[in-house]
Amino acid sequence: YAKAAHLMSLLAAQGGPASELSSDDLRETLHTALASLGDRRRVLAVPPDFTRRDSQAGLLTQFAYQFYGSRLTDVLPALGTHTPMSDQSIATMFGNIPRALFRDHNWRTDTRKLGEIPSSFLREQSEGKLDYTWPVEVNQLVVGGDFDLILSIGQVVPHEVAGMANHSKNILVGTGGREAINRSHYLGAVYGMERIMGRADNPVRRVFNYAVEHFLQGLPIVYVQTVVARNAQGRLVVRGIFIGDDLECFYRAAELANIVNFQRLEQPLKKAVVYLDPHEYHSTWLGNKAIYRTRMALADDAELIVMGPGVNSFGEDPSIDRLIRMYGYRGTPATLAAVASHPELAADLSAAAHLIHGSSEGRFRVTWCAGGLSREEVESVGFRYADCDSMLRRYDPAKLRHGWNANEAGDLFYISNPGLGLWSYESSGAERNRTS
Repeated sequence: YAKAAHLMSLLAAQGGPASELSSDDLRETLHTALASLGDRRRVLAVPPDFTRRDSQAGLLTQFAYQFYGSRLTDVLPALGTHTPMSDQSIATMFGNIPRALFRDHNWRTDTRKLGEIPSSFLREQSEGKLDYTWPVEVNQLVVGGDFDLILSIGQVVPHEVAGMANHSKNILVGTGGREAINRSHYLGAVYGMERIMGRADNPVRRVFNYAVEHFLQGLPIVYVQTVVARNAQGRLVVRGIFIGDDLECFYRAAELANIVNFQRLEQPLKKAVVYLDPHEYHSTWLGNKAIYRTRMALADDAELIVMGPGVNSFGEDPSIDRLIRMYGYRGTPATLAAVASHPELAADLSAAAHLIHGSSEGRFRVTWCAGGLSREEVESVGFRYADCDSMLRRYDPAKLRHGWNANEAGDLFYISNPGLGLWSYESSGAERNRTS
């Protein structure tokens, strides 16, 4: 693949906890950084998909296309395990970039193996719990497209698998292969998501960093990282943008995201209501962010109500959907036992990790209100069921405000998009586990 001299530098770092960067700010910062790279003849953009449209990656990809024109030859959304974007979603997120430039990533068939991280490193990072290698697999276009610039664009935000999303995860998982995704997800689940979420340094991230250092050095990747949060009026704003080809842009973004996206509460949540935009969330595979991101804030025996009017499946693909239906969200011990005794689940460890992530472990109650799943389906995987339309009338997203709300049954905490943050009650056992 094309090799390029590495700058190993931070090209841009703009913003702070109170910043509200405009689209003009983003364009100027990006264009200045791109100009400093010198001439580039063939450029690949790797933005996230529609489920992360609030990242402003769509806008930044448009700005990159404005800068490079026909030299930006391909756009490869970092789908990971997600379904390909529709024409409507592409047009909504990426504006006037020609549809012909977009490529679909298939995590099961489209990758090339660059190398393997030894099992000894995985044993060390998992505290002896796992003993397997980690294959470094990325989309064939990334390594075989003869690009002299790869723009990895996305948002740094707390994440259930990687601690903080983006940077090399965008390439290694977003355009990664089946075994790489399976094994990294399972590492995070076995190590403990409460010990990972909101941390830039953790076992999964160290695996990614190892892969970058040993196997991705020849790729001309420049990372464009945003930090997005809500302001006092509840409006989404860009707090920061960080651009570079080394780890500093990630750590700088993660530091800001930890401040603006991680809400530490003074009291635990006894009742939380989470709304999932039907344009973004169609499965519990994605929608269970409502569980991941709130679990450290929920009191014992709390009630979490998840309203997903657009959710009509469990998995993003038929194979994972079937595994979720078969094994359900039964908690860590049951899932580990199923992995040990059922080769089919053991062969799809990202599904097993998801089942662990999505379980309350019996500590709090989850009521799932899915617009396209029946009572029988929801209850069969271990959740409580409530009719989505009825719950939307009771907890109207148009009337609730972000955070605490008073209603007839007492105070509740409302979240309109769990993918934008992380919530914790610092005296909770879950929070204490983060330091264990």
